[in-house]
Amino acid sequence: MAHATPAVGGGPSLLLPSPLQEVHDDRLARHDVRLLLKRDDLIHPDLAGNKWRKLKYNLDAARRAGHRVLLTFGGAYSNHIRATAAAGRLFGFETIGVIRGEEHLPLNPVLDFAVRQGMRLTYLDRTTYRRKTDPDVIERLHRRYGDFYLLPEGGSNPPAVRGCAEIPAEIETGYDVICCPCGTGGTLAGIAAGARPEARAIGFAVLKGAAFLVDEVAELQRRTYGRVTGSWRIDLDQHHGGYAKRTPALERFAADFARRHGLRPDLVYVAKMLFGVFALAETGEIAPGSTVVAVITGRPEGAG
Repeated sequence: MAHATPAVGGGPSLLLPSPLQEVHDDRLARHDVRLLLKRDDLIHPDLAGNKWRKLKYNLDAARRAGHRVLLTFGGAYSNHIRATAAAGRLFGFETIGVIRGEEHLPLNPVLDFAVRQGMRLTYLDRTTYRRKTDPDVIERLHRRYGDFYLLPEGGSNPPAVRGCAEIPAEIETGYDVICCPCGTGGTLAGIAAGARPEARAIGFAVLKGAAFLVDEVAELQRRTYGRVTGSWRIDLDQHHGGYAKRTPALERFAADFARRHGLRPDLVYVAKMLFGVFALAETGEIAPGSTVVAVITGRPEGAG
């Protein structure tokens, strides 16, 4: 049973383990596939989904190293920027968001939220932003802002992988497949490492042309565990045109899912994963008799 748990190192109460919700859907039932939703979107209003999982051990590492400032990168609509800003307020860190592109006023809702949480924003032109991990760019940021704990774009690094690896351990029922959306690869890397040995993990790429993510996930696992581990693969066919793109079919699916089950999945990540689960059940790649866990990694569509 889910219960409120104090956050590591103090801070707000978090709903951990996150609830597991069974979905009864005739489209899956006719293929004898059982679907369970791992409701990480309910962990905390401002640290929902994989954002808390990715931040948990990074916040611990920052605090243990004596850092008072978190600096990270993202686009103008980045949920990672939003979550980092919220985490800073909730856990007592200053935060700096390095945003891709030029400043546009008024701020969009994501950046406005970040500023209201206390985050300082700075901007890099797109050419420099592509070099954001280069030593000279990082050194320039240190000269401007002093000491900080660096979080990568999207938050995917070994501490994030370890946080995501805890998701399967919270699932007390048996399952055959565990799924998540795949943007930078950190969530899949952790879930696959933490999954039961007899289960397989599937990440649904939300970007077009995302074959590179296979190497990214493998490298994240090597950096975290010293080897590639777990049974996993990435489905590259459910991007619906690319990152933040949508098709009429995806929109219809998300609206119908909301009508049937009371959860409107966000169209950038979660809806693409769920669309893919139903598609793989239809083709038989998810075999009859399987129990599937789908990790809800972000806030529902329309959440504030």
